[in-house]
Amino acid sequence: MVMKRNQGPLYLQLKKVLKDRILHGIYPLGTLIPSEPQLEQEFDVSKMTVRNAVKELAQEGLIEKRSGIGTKVIRNTSLTKLSKGKRFTEILVEEGHQIRKSLIRSSWNTNEAGSALFDMFGKNCLRVERLYELDGKPYIHYVHYLAPSVPQAKDNELGSQSLYEFIEESHIVLDKFRDQFTVGMATDELAKLLSVPVGTALLKRIRYSLDATEQIMEYSEGHYNTELQHYLVSYDV
Repeated sequence: MVMKRNQGPLYLQLKKVLKDRILHGIYPLGTLIPSEPQLEQEFDVSKMTVRNAVKELAQEGLIEKRSGIGTKVIRNTSLTKLSKGKRFTEILVEEGHQIRKSLIRSSWNTNEAGSALFDMFGKNCLRVERLYELDGKPYIHYVHYLAPSVPQAKDNELGSQSLYEFIEESHIVLDKFRDQFTVGMATDELAKLLSVPVGTALLKRIRYSLDATEQIMEYSEGHYNTELQHYLVSYDV
């Protein structure tokens, strides 16, 4: 994977990639991440870039350098507002699964007057379509719509980074999350993306993410192939 200098400091780009791998089980809890020379070679970056990225992750409490052993993953959960209740993907990672995200496409969406999207965002919003794989198999299809006030992310960020972390890094505080669940049927396109027969019943999750002023910053629709894995919720008391 090649880092691009026109997309911000290289060490921060590398940090985001490594953090995503930790949060999604590519580097499991309790294991060692690749050595500095291995990371230098994989990402074609300098030793200083790798060390700064590792230092940032250590400061977040995700990894710990151990003399003579290597750098160990000591936490694999995020600290965003949404993580007050464990995120679904975090539960799966804790159970030993691996999650991979990929960007299908992103584009500006023109909203028709009178439509639900127009009522939420006005004339335009950013549409982001992504696919999640569970242990190498297509599992969740998401379509996110982001408010125009959310800074436009680069495709490499939209593909791998948590959108909620990206929004919060843009100094927008998400204060509330409202989820609705229903059943959706696999259309021709969804059936192809999720490798299921057309007409398969899928769990559909609709989410509204609001800031402190009750403005909707993100609206999303996700379709889950629950035959592959049930939707899990963890409650802490």
